[in-house]
Amino acid sequence: MSDAIFVGGGGEDYGVPQNLLLKYGNRHGLIAGATGTGKTVTLQILAEGFSAAGVPVFMADVKGNLAGIAQPGSAEHKLHEPFMKRAATIGLDLQYQAFPVAFWDLFGEQGHPIRATVAKMVPLLLSHLLELTEPQEGVLNVAFRLADEEELPLLDLKDLQALLTFIAENDSEISARYGLVSTTSIWAIQRRLLVLENQGAAQMFC
Repeated sequence: MSDAIFVGGGGEDYGVPQNLLLKYGNRHGLIAGATGTGKTVTLQILAEGFSAAGVPVFMADVKGNLAGIAQPGSAEHKLHEPFMKRAATIGLDLQYQAFPVAFWDLFGEQGHPIRATVAKMVPLLLSHLLELTEPQEGVLNVAFRLADEEELPLLDLKDLQALLTFIAENDSEISARYGLVSTTSIWAIQRRLLVLENQGAAQMFC
């Protein structure tokens, strides 16, 4: 069926073949099951089917379990015979082929670079990333609020560092406006940002 993706079933012992009609591909779905029941393979089959039909697919593959679709299988692999036997049993026309894949790469060296602005991180998320204390998180919230109200750009770490320096230099005025801002907390945040920058995180922001 050119308008469907073969998902499973088929064969005398497996009942009617199960196909996902492409026109229903925009519906919500859930793939669940115990370890070893085929959840990952099912996701791969769906991704390959949509890709073959010209539909872009995005997959959050934290452990890299799905990355294999970027390379074709091989008849020389030790599991070739079991794969072909299983495919014949369920009625799947198994053809080894690779699919176009673009990986996201934190450092932008071996894949599509991940980019975000500091402003999009929001104070709570950035505070957790920097492992800030509650008072330090409060200062970070003040910084984001000030940037928002004064329409100051917060694109990368240098923007945030410059803003924190500005707050430290005008702490009395800003404390009167937003509540007490401790310069000690500001310097602590600056040090945490320096650590983050030294670890290469600056490449995430644009």
